Amino acid sequence: MINVKLKDGSIREVDENSTILDLAKSISKKLAKSAVVGEVNGTLVDLAYKLQNNDEVNIVTYDDEAGIEVMRHTTSHVMAQAVKRLYKDVKLAIGPTIENGFYYDFDIETPFNNEDLVKIEEEMNKIIKEDILLERMVVSREEALKLMEGRGEPYKVELIKDLPEGETISLYKQGNFIDLCRGPHLLSTKGIKDFKLTSVAGAYWKGNEKNKMLQRIYGVAFANKEILKTYLDNIEEAKKRDHRKLGKELKLFTFVEEGPGFPFFLPKGVVLKNNLINYWRELHQKAGYVEVETPIMLNKKLWETSGHWDHYKENMYISMIDEEEFALKPMNCPGGMLIYKNETHSYRDFPMRVGELGRVHRHELSGALHGLMRVRAFTQDDAHIFMLPEQIKSEILGVIKLIDEVYKSKLDKKSLELDLLQSKINPHFLYNNLSAINWIAIEKGEDRIYEITTELGTFYRTALNKGINVDHLNVEVENIKAYVKLQLMAHDEGFDVEYKIEPSLLDQMVPIFILQPLVENAIEHGIDCMREKRGKISIEIYAENNELYMTVRDNGLELYEKIGQGKMSHEEFGYGVSNVDKRIRILCGEGYGVEIFAGPGGTTSIIKLRRDFITLERKV
Repeated sequence: MINVKLKDGSIREVDENSTILDLAKSISKKLAKSAVVGEVNGTLVDLAYKLQNNDEVNIVTYDDEAGIEVMRHTTSHVMAQAVKRLYKDVKLAIGPTIENGFYYDFDIETPFNNEDLVKIEEEMNKIIKEDILLERMVVSREEALKLMEGRGEPYKVELIKDLPEGETISLYKQGNFIDLCRGPHLLSTKGIKDFKLTSVAGAYWKGNEKNKMLQRIYGVAFANKEILKTYLDNIEEAKKRDHRKLGKELKLFTFVEEGPGFPFFLPKGVVLKNNLINYWRELHQKAGYVEVETPIMLNKKLWETSGHWDHYKENMYISMIDEEEFALKPMNCPGGMLIYKNETHSYRDFPMRVGELGRVHRHELSGALHGLMRVRAFTQDDAHIFMLPEQIKSEILGVIKLIDEVYKSKLDKKSLELDLLQSKINPHFLYNNLSAINWIAIEKGEDRIYEITTELGTFYRTALNKGINVDHLNVEVENIKAYVKLQLMAHDEGFDVEYKIEPSLLDQMVPIFILQPLVENAIEHGIDCMREKRGKISIEIYAENNELYMTVRDNGLELYEKIGQGKMSHEEFGYGVSNVDKRIRILCGEGYGVEIFAGPGGTTSIIKLRRDFITLERKV
C-alpha cells in the first residue's frame, strides 16, 4: 500500500500500482465518471498515471478549466484522426487549444470548405462513439523520427528534430492514429462532450509567411450542450452587430479591389469620424495638450535611428525620392521626437503634452486584414509627454483620468461600466505573444523561459474570457498563485507566501481579477521595501454569514511609516485597487469593496463581497 495526499489535505491509502482513475473510483463513482486528468505534484497527467508514495494529488474534472482544456486538446486529436480517415494524403502539422476551443493545421492540396467541415464533424462523432482509448507512449528520438518518417508526416519530423536533446518525447495512439504530443489527454474518445467545427482559414507553418500555407480548421468545445448553444447563439448575435456588416448597411465605409486593406470613408462615415475628432480635440485641449502634425513619409536614416529599418522593414512601404530611400511612417513616434528636437527646451516648459492624429501605413498580410480592426492605413491617436522625473507619477495619473473621462462621459449604464472596468485589464497583445515566446523557448530548451511564460499564460487566461466578469473562486485562486509564482521568480524566492483558503468556498462565484492588485500592492509597497527582515505575505479567504472576505497581509512598513496606524482613504488607492473597489461596489452595493489598514506589524488589505451578488446583478 502507498499513501497519497488529496487536495483537501487528507491522506488516503491505495494499492501499489493504482492509477489516478483507481483513486477516483475509490472516492466515489460520480468523481470517477467526471474525472478528466489528474494533477500530481503540480503537473497534469493522464488518468492512467500510476501513483507513487507521498504523491500530492488533485483530480481534475469537467468542472475545472484545466479539465475543459484537456478535453479540447483531445478533440483536436479526434479531428485530426477524422481528417486522416477522410483525406488519405493530408499531412499533419499542429493542433493546440485556444480560447473556447481548438484548431489543427493540415497540409492538403485542395482547401477545405463548409461541406468538408460537415463530413469531418460526422466522422468525429463516429470516432467518439467508437470509444477509442488514448495510449501514451514514451519513445526515443530515433524511434519517433523513424515512425513519423514512415507515416509520411514531414511536419512532425521537423518538430521532433527541433526538440532539445534530452527532451522526453511522447506519442499518443488512438486506434490506427498516432500523434506527437506531450499530453495529457482524456482516457478515451468517448469522454469528449459537445463540440462544433466553426471555420477554416489559411495559416503559414510556424506563423512564417516564407513557409507553406496550411489549412487551419477551428472548432469550439464545452462541457455540455447548453454552454455550447449559448456560445454559438452569442456568436450569431455578434455577427449581426459586426462592424463590417453595419458599416456597409449604414454606408459608413467601404473597401475596393484597387486598395485592399485601405478603407474608403463614405459621407456618413466622415461625419461620424469628424464628430469623434472634434470630441478628441475638445478633450485634449481641456487636458492641456497641444496638437501637432508630422509628415507621412520620412527618410530612411530616421527609420534606421528608430530601429524600424532593421526590425520592421518588411511591414513598411518604401519609395525612392531623389535617389534616396524614404518610407511611409508605420507609427508617429519618430516624427514626434523630431518636433521635440526642433528647439531647445527649458525645465519650465515641462510637462509638454503633445497629441497627434497621425496617418500611418503598415503592410499587413492579406490574411490578417479584418474590416477596420486590421487595415493597412489608419489614423492613430498618439500622445507624447515630455516631463521631469518628479512629474512622471502625476502625468500617468493624468492619462488615466483622461481615459476615464472618455469612457465615463459615454457609458453610464451599469452593465457597460462593468465591461469597461474589466476591459482596462486587456492583455491580448501580451497573451498572443506568449505563445510565440513559448514556442521559441521549447525549441531552444530554455526551461526557465517556458516556465515563466506558462505561468503568465495561466494568469492572463481569465482576463481573456470575453464578456465574463465573474468566475468560480478556484479560478481566481489559480490565477493569483500563478502571479505569486512569477513574482517569486522575479524576487529570487526572496519572500514567503502563505495561503489559507476554505475549500468549501472554491465553487463560490466572484468578480475576476480582484486579488492581483492587492497582492501587487503588498509586494511593491511591502516586500520590496523590506531592509532587514524577510518578507512575508499571507492570503486568506473565508466566509461569515452572507459575506465573503479576502485578506492580503504583508509585514512591510512603508504604509505605516507614511500614514501611521489606521485606515487608508479611498482617494489614496492606486489605480488597480481603486478599479477592484469600484467593481465590487457596483456589484454588491455600498458597504462592500476594499479597505486597507496600516499598523506596526504591516499592512492588511480586505475585500468584502456579498456572496449572493449574482442574484443582485440579475435583478438590475
